[in-house]
Amino acid sequence: MPSERRGSMITLTPRDRLALGVAGACFLIILVIEQFSPANVVGAYGYVLPILLVTTLRNRTVMLVTVLACVAATYSGLLQPTKPGRFQAAVINRSVVVGVLLLVAYLGVSWEERKAREEAARAALAQETESLLKANTQLVQAKDQLNRSERLAAVGQLVASVAHEVGTPLHSIAWHVQALEEEPGVTPDMKKRIAIIDEQLTRVVNIIQDLLSSTRQRQPTPHWLVVQDVVGPAATLMEPAFHAKGISLTVQMPLGLPLIWADQEKMHQVLVNILANALAATPLGGSVTISAAARDATVEEQERGATVADRMPPLVLTLAVQDTGCGMPEADTQKAFEPFFTTKAIGKGTGLGLFLSRETVLAHGGSLALTSEIGRGTSVIITLPAIQTDRAHPMEDV
Repeated sequence: MPSERRGSMITLTPRDRLALGVAGACFLIILVIEQFSPANVVGAYGYVLPILLVTTLRNRTVMLVTVLACVAATYSGLLQPTKPGRFQAAVINRSVVVGVLLLVAYLGVSWEERKAREEAARAALAQETESLLKANTQLVQAKDQLNRSERLAAVGQLVASVAHEVGTPLHSIAWHVQALEEEPGVTPDMKKRIAIIDEQLTRVVNIIQDLLSSTRQRQPTPHWLVVQDVVGPAATLMEPAFHAKGISLTVQMPLGLPLIWADQEKMHQVLVNILANALAATPLGGSVTISAAARDATVEEQERGATVADRMPPLVLTLAVQDTGCGMPEADTQKAFEPFFTTKAIGKGTGLGLFLSRETVLAHGGSLALTSEIGRGTSVIITLPAIQTDRAHPMEDV
């Protein structure tokens, strides 16, 4: 590694110090040899070794000092007594040695500088290649996002068209459901089922109106709600489907839960979608559990909550939907929230459920996460801003 120059200081690496130390030792050894045999000029050629070692430092200042020291040491041999008439020959011989030393120094410096330029060029090329790879990755991601946006736009147009056509028969169904409720002989249990049908028809009509009124989904209008008022209707709606498939659905709500910041209609859609996914993934005899817990909010969660409302309390509530289904591999888990990604068979799912659910939860200032393990099931965790009051009340298991 080359030495570095910082201001007027020269910083040497451990490798440079080792090379400089060896060069100094060689210089001293050759200088001592020269003192004992001044007439033998061959020993002076040994100064080539410290010069070559110093060239590896790639520092012109150190090289200049080294060359001057070697030249001075070479000519210092002329100060020793010589045979009469041999002084002129000694000057010529030592001048030849000095010429060789200067040539070696020049070639060594040129060679090392060339290597330094090549290394710098390779480093620059590697950096440029890395930048190009990053740019290419960003381009691919942008292209994928554009493709997803185009597909979402196309689906939006299709949904708006279908919604317009479905609206009329839905109104007719709603009218017949209301008429059925007024028929004589309707039992209380039948009235309960009819009420659920009518409620869900109203939700479908509202969704269709949202689709027709705007190209974007209606933004949630959150309020402080009791957790059970959000979870209970979704569990009640889905319970018959779980019972028919032989899967137990359990809602576990501890005492003293805080209120949550939520749009009841929107969060109902989210929970129904998550429960439908759990129902599809869980085999006969399996179980699905809805549980809730409160904890202190992290700094990130507080900042996220502050984007939808001012003065959010430092508290969050987590709703976990845990199933004992087949689970998903890691690769599918990472793609679970991408639009149009689904592990269901063709015609069984659109791949938009989890994507839209997470967008809805994010619009509440919360978060939605998913963990899964093959053969052990999947857990979906919803985190929402919460506030502790005395209004929360417990709900029995479903």
